[in-house]
Amino acid sequence: MKTSKWITNVRVVAETGIIDQGSVCVENGRITAIVEGELVDSEGLEILDGEGKLLIPGMIDVHIHGAKGYDMMDGTVRSIEVVSETCAATGCTSFLATSVSSKMEDLLQMIDNVKQVAGKERGASIVGIHTEGPYLNIKRKGMQNEVFLRHPDITEMERVVEQSGSLLKMVTIAPELPGGMELVTYLRGRGIIVAIAHSDATYDEATEAFRLGASHITHCFNGMRPIHHRDPGLVVAAFEQPHVSLQAIVDHVHLHPAIVRLMHKIKGAEGMVLITDALHAMGLGDGDYQFGGHAVKVAGGVAQLEDGTLASSTVTMNEALRNTVELGISLEDAVTMASRTPADLLGLPQKGRIALGADADMVLLDDQFQVTWTMIDGRIYSQTS
Repeated sequence: MKTSKWITNVRVVAETGIIDQGSVCVENGRITAIVEGELVDSEGLEILDGEGKLLIPGMIDVHIHGAKGYDMMDGTVRSIEVVSETCAATGCTSFLATSVSSKMEDLLQMIDNVKQVAGKERGASIVGIHTEGPYLNIKRKGMQNEVFLRHPDITEMERVVEQSGSLLKMVTIAPELPGGMELVTYLRGRGIIVAIAHSDATYDEATEAFRLGASHITHCFNGMRPIHHRDPGLVVAAFEQPHVSLQAIVDHVHLHPAIVRLMHKIKGAEGMVLITDALHAMGLGDGDYQFGGHAVKVAGGVAQLEDGTLASSTVTMNEALRNTVELGISLEDAVTMASRTPADLLGLPQKGRIALGADADMVLLDDQFQVTWTMIDGRIYSQTS
C-alpha cells in the first residue's frame, strides 16, 4: 500500500537549483514529485505545511566523535544511539561513526557497538565507520593521544577491516610514516577512502600518496604541515589534485573566514565537505570533559586541552551551514557541501539531494538555520518517539 505526503509552501534547495516556492511529494521513503509554485489541488492529500521555510537535503557528517555527553569510544551501545539521535535533531540525516586513536581492543569494541545499532537507528542513519588514527604523526598529533599513535601496520588493519566488514568507509592516516604508502595501496584496493591528517607530509610525499589513491583531507589545515612558499606541504598538494576533496570545520575557530573562502574558491562546492568533528560536549555547553584520554575544557563553545590545543569542536551541522553562508558562500553551495558532496564521496547517489527518486532525507530550517524538523526515509524524526 502506498503512503504519500506533500510538503508544501517551502523554499526548496533542489538538485536542479533553488525553488522559491514549491512542494515535494514523499512516497514510501522516496521523493516522487517536486512542484514549483503552489499546489493547486490538495483536496484529499496528506499535507505538511512548511510555512515558507527552507527545505534542504539531509546533511551528512563524515566526521563526528560524540554528542550530549556520549563518546563513541566509551564502549557502550548507547553512545552510538545518542549520536544518531543528536545528529537527527540538528539536521544531519546520515553520519560516519568516527573513532580516535586508541588501543586496538577499544577500537574493535566501538566497531562492534556500531554494528549493533546500524540499521536500527532511531535518528540519523549510520552509513559507515571512519577511523581517525591510530597511524598518525606525533609531530602533528593535535588532541590525539600520543600514547596510542603508531606506525601503519597492515596486519593490524586487516583485523579492523574484518571486524568492520562493509561498514568501514574512511581511514585517516599520515602516509609519510613507515609503511604508510603501503597502507594507502592496501586500503584503496578494498574500496576504502584514504584520508590524510595529523600528518607532516611534504608536498612530494603527499603527491605520492594521492598518486597511490588517497583522495580526501581530514579537517583541512588542522593537524598538518602549514603552507610555506618554499615548503608547500600537504595542503597545496591537495589543492592541485582535482580528485582530492577537503573537510572543513566551519565554527569560527578552526579556520579563518578567508581560508574557508579560499578552499571554496579552489575546490568548489563539489570538492569541499562540511563536518562537525564534534566531541561529546556537543549540545552540553561549557564545562570540563574527558576526551581521547585528555582533560578538555569547553569555554565559549571552544574545546581545548590544558595547553590550548584545539580538541575537536562543539559545532552542529546546521550551525556549520549557517556559518558558511554568513562567510559569503552561496546558500546553494553551502548546502551542497553539507549534503550532496559527502553523499557522492561515500558513493550514496540516492542521498544528499532533493531529486526525483532520491531518499526522502530532508530538513526544514527557519531563517536562523534552526531545525524545525528532520525527515529520515520519509519519517519525521521525533525525540520522544
